[in-house]
Amino acid sequence: MNYAKTALLLAAMTAIFVALGALIGGQAGLVIAFFIALVMNAVSLWKSDSIVLRMFNAQEVSETSAPELYSIVRDLARNADLPMPRVYIMNNPQPNAFATGRSPSHAAVCASTGLLEALNKEEIAGVLAHELAHIKNRDTLTMAVAATIGGAVSMVAQYMQFGMLFGGNRGNDRGALGAIGTLAAIILAPMAAGLVQMAISRSREYQADRLGAMICGRPLWLASALRKIDSSARRIPNDQAEAIPAAAHMFIINPLNGHGVDNLFSTHPNVVNRIAALEALARDMGATGMETSGRSSRPGEVWIGGQNYTKPPNPWG
Repeated sequence: MNYAKTALLLAAMTAIFVALGALIGGQAGLVIAFFIALVMNAVSLWKSDSIVLRMFNAQEVSETSAPELYSIVRDLARNADLPMPRVYIMNNPQPNAFATGRSPSHAAVCASTGLLEALNKEEIAGVLAHELAHIKNRDTLTMAVAATIGGAVSMVAQYMQFGMLFGGNRGNDRGALGAIGTLAAIILAPMAAGLVQMAISRSREYQADRLGAMICGRPLWLASALRKIDSSARRIPNDQAEAIPAAAHMFIINPLNGHGVDNLFSTHPNVVNRIAALEALARDMGATGMETSGRSSRPGEVWIGGQNYTKPPNPWG
């Protein structure tokens, strides 16, 4: 089913991109945009994970450079019966995380420095379990393709807006619809691309919450993490995500979130609804709190790596 969604997404994004090409350059622009779209589709299918990780300047870490984080991912991957994904950290103050990759054997999980500093080990485990659920459900290919091609559509629309502002499209010689068509494309193309992304986001997040809670075994770990991340996302800007809004749907919490309303134009479900669903699942599973088998952890403890490990000056050692 996710492969079918990916195919439909590629087709929709390609149609939007080709239509923009026609508006910019008429028939010639349509042909050029079509061939560019073919190349983009091929690259996004096979290299979308690398593209997305570069978008956010994520750095890969190892068991040596980030022992606690790596250990959490390894244990959760074993619980989920998944191959060990690559582990990345992005230097960003907003607590957030995402997963990417075209398949479980070519997957990566990425956490922000803000997430590692603000959440305790149990909450981080809940977040990473959610991301592994996306990998297990094979959501990550669709998510990454939407981010890469959606970003390209937004970039072309911005180019058209720039050209229009500086008088680059005063007549009909630059496209069949002239200035009116260009203006319509500037407004509608990013919206259309966003609606395609949003259409695949909301039920997927509920499913990943549920499966992630089962992977870590404690739904309330993830519920507590969502509550903290959502609160922080309203206060702490994510400049990288603001620059690439087409990738917002990849994160566990919308990095552009400022409204918390469960409506058509939200890339994620309302966090209150997600937490309520996790609390109901916890009751069904008989889980009562954040207790663990050992001592309770504190925010930022994954940096410490256990006993006598000093927090490094940067997140990758």
